[in-house]
Amino acid sequence: MALSEHQIHDRARDRAAWADVTSLAVFLKLPEEKPALEFMDGKVSQKVSPKARHGGLQFELGRLLYDSSGPSRPIRIFTETRETYAEASLVPDLSVFRRERVQKDPDGSLADDVFIPPDITVEIHSPSQTIRSQRERCRWYVEHGVRVSLLLLPRTETVEVFRPDAAPVVARGADRIDLGDLAPGLGFVVAELFAVLHEA
Repeated sequence: MALSEHQIHDRARDRAAWADVTSLAVFLKLPEEKPALEFMDGKVSQKVSPKARHGGLQFELGRLLYDSSGPSRPIRIFTETRETYAEASLVPDLSVFRRERVQKDPDGSLADDVFIPPDITVEIHSPSQTIRSQRERCRWYVEHGVRVSLLLLPRTETVEVFRPDAAPVVARGADRIDLGDLAPGLGFVVAELFAVLHEA
């Protein structure tokens, strides 16, 4: 549905206001937007609305990771969940926490707000984003407490794997991304993930 002239004006005004937000404390007082706003390096940006390829890969990767984790399900998987730590507030496409690290409210229920880095973050490249900026984000994740960050590149059907103090590894085809250091058996075969793009 096309935006009205009034809606376009409102969005332009909002973007101008975001330029004045230079601290995390002020950012967290902003109203939630769709797509979500993010704060990093003292700047506000807005995520890209996901399209079919993005949504399909996001769901399929979550399923593959969940299935590979075994019957005890030692992990929890979250989609598009805000996580605020290290003076940033970001919304990865997918986040994975070992179950014992999931934040809880005093009554033991799942906390709504997350203030620690996940064990795994996933970003899925969209045509309107630069690969360079997403690589920088994945490096930022592993420099600030994330143990593994995955960058999915749908056009080339490859996955770039980032870990702390290591060069990124590019996986494709029959390569299996082994995440067994986080949970026994956790991982997936790259070709099985991208097969979802070719299903009718």
